[in-house]
Order: sequence, then structure tokens, then C-alpha cells
Amino acid sequence: MISAPENTGNSTSPMNAELYTLTNEKGLSVSITNYGAILTSIKVPDRNGITDDIVLGFDDPADYLKPEYLENCPYFGCIAGRFANRIAKGKFSLNGTTWQLACNNGGNALHGGITGFDKKYWKGNQFSNAEGNGVELSLFSPHLEEGYPGNLQVKVTYILNNNNELHLDIEAVTDQATVLNLTNHTYFNLSGCKETILNHRLTINSNQLIETKDLIPTGKIINIQNTAFDFSTGKVIGQDIHNLPIGYDSGYSLGNQGKLAEAALLEEEKSGRFVRIFTTEPSVHLYTGYFIPELSGPDGKKYGRFMGTALETQHFPDSPNHPGFPSAVLNPGEVFRSKTIFGFGITEN
Repeated sequence: MISAPENTGNSTSPMNAELYTLTNEKGLSVSITNYGAILTSIKVPDRNGITDDIVLGFDDPADYLKPEYLENCPYFGCIAGRFANRIAKGKFSLNGTTWQLACNNGGNALHGGITGFDKKYWKGNQFSNAEGNGVELSLFSPHLEEGYPGNLQVKVTYILNNNNELHLDIEAVTDQATVLNLTNHTYFNLSGCKETILNHRLTINSNQLIETKDLIPTGKIINIQNTAFDFSTGKVIGQDIHNLPIGYDSGYSLGNQGKLAEAALLEEEKSGRFVRIFTTEPSVHLYTGYFIPELSGPDGKKYGRFMGTALETQHFPDSPNHPGFPSAVLNPGEVFRSKTIFGFGITEN
């Protein structure tokens, strides 16, 4: 079923935020707000039938506007764009023209700049059809917003079905050649935030890492088999994290060439919960939340370092500056299409 959108009455906003809740026959519910197209909660039963919220977020969309959240913005559950991840020095060349973007992360452009898609009010439309219960969110981004070329129209659709799958479909068109990289930035904690994510077991279907220096790609794709970065056969996230100064903030090349394929599996033993992630995107970026600020969530939950892990399906970081990477260019007359599926389940004892 779909609940009517809840108006939060946030008088400090240029328009009132809305919150949509989708449920299915198996007791799974998903809430989404039109502010930032943010996935605010996913409530899933464990093997004992106890339901918890397994993502980091807030019940009230107004909490995403508070200074303590924005000062060290962790991008909970949002659609990051126009360009998710980093573009070095906020600069790239396209068709002979150099574009300078807004820089908001150590001299680089991160997740779309100072006021990215995560801080925009989207137009929402809820629906129900044969595929499931859903919300369609649309946004217009004008030419030169945050420095990006082209008038861009984006549509994001979340659909929850009775197979406990949440489908995320993204489409976009432009009137001028531009670059585009959109992802959902949800942080999972399958324990319901009872513990950190360090005991979660993670499998990533790749042993190819996008090499970086200071979080900017070098242009090389390297084999990481039998290193601390290798999750190809599955391991507990905390097993090798002590070898990494800030934990994982790492992109993995999937080699799926635009076809829908399984990218990752995240599991939590005590609850029995798991989520499988499928995508058409060429990479999945693992971020284990080293810089999540200390915040209070719903029902007294405490957020902070290692309390959530993001598995961001996306194009490679800094793609416009690396001709050998899968292209992130969108031209007039083309349609950008991206699909990610989050499949939820329970492992029995």
C-alpha cells in the first residue's frame, strides 16, 4: 500500500517537504521524502519477526536542514548529483570547453557541489501499478547550476514490490552535452543500529579497484586479490579495516557493461538480515562511514563513525578527466538510464 504524503509543515523551507511511505505484503516499509529524493527509512523484520529501521536517516525531513547535519553532511539516503563522488579540482573539459565547478571538498567537487541534488526539493508523485507501490520524483537543473553545462531534467523512481525488492530507476535528458553520475547514498546498518557495521559480512563481486591518491583516481584499475580491499569471497568489514587510516572509501570496477548484475551482498549474523544489490552501473563505491558525524536518530539511535556503510552504485569517480573510464557524458537526444535493485531477505538459523 501507499500512504498519503505527510506534509511536515517545515516553515523554514521554500516549500513544505513531503514524506511518502510504501509498504508490501511481507511487512517491509520504505519511506522517502521529496527533499533530496532521500530514502529516509527501510523497516525490515529480522529472523525473529522484530522490525527495525536498517538505514541511517530521520523521520522528519526538517532534520536534514539542521546545522549539525549540514556542517559535516554525510548525505544520508539522498540522490547525489549532478556528479556523485569527486571531480578533481572541480574541473573538466568537454568538446573543447573547460568547465569549472563549485568545489566543496578539499578543493574538489563532491556529490554535485555546494547545493547538490541532495539539497533540492523534487516534485513527487506516488502511484501503484503491477510492478508494486512507488514514488516518482522529478527535478529540473538549469544550465550552469554548480557550474555544470546544460539544462537537465531528471526522473527518479522508487518501487517496492512483494518480493522484498526496492527498485531504483533513474532517467535524465539534457539540451547540451554534459557529464552525469547519479547514485543513491543510503547507509545500511542491518542490526538496526544496535552495533556498528564492523561485524557485517560483505561480498563485492569484483577484485578490481579504482586506484586513488587522496581519494582522486589515478586512472589505473588494479587487482586487489588477497589484499585488505578484497571482498570478492566475502569477509567481515572489520577484518582488515585497521590497516586503513579512514576505513574504506573505495570504488570497485564491476565490468558489467551496462547489464543488470549482482554487485554486492551485505549480511548481519545476529538479525539474519541481508541485502543483495544489483545494478547496471559500472562500479560500486564502498564507504564505511568514518566521517559520519555524531547525530541522534529516531527512537534514541546514535549515529557516528562506522554506524553505517554505503554501497553506492555509480560511474567511476572523476570520469570526465579519465578517457579510459566508462563515459559519463550525456548528449542531447540521449537518455541517461540507470537501474539498481536492493533485495532484502532473512537467513534462517
